[in-house]
Amino acid sequence: EQLHIPELLKRLEDDAVEEVIIATNASVEGESTALFLQRQINDSGLKVKMSRLARGIPVGVDLEYADQITLGHALEGRRTML
Repeated sequence: EQLHIPELLKRLEDDAVEEVIIATNASVEGESTALFLQRQINDSGLKVKMSRLARGIPVGVDLEYADQITLGHALEGRRTML
């Protein structure tokens, strides 16, 4: 109800949106919401690129205080050093 899915899907189609950047909180609820949105958009049949904001460990935070979800996102978003 609060996500206004029908309105979102109509806007994606009417405005010929090419990419949706999902920006939710780094919490279980945020992850669930992002997955729900992804499924709704995929199930609609619209061909829209979907991405998430990069996540990881903030500058100045000691690794021993980082939780598993944050560490997981940091590892998934790692880049090769040139």
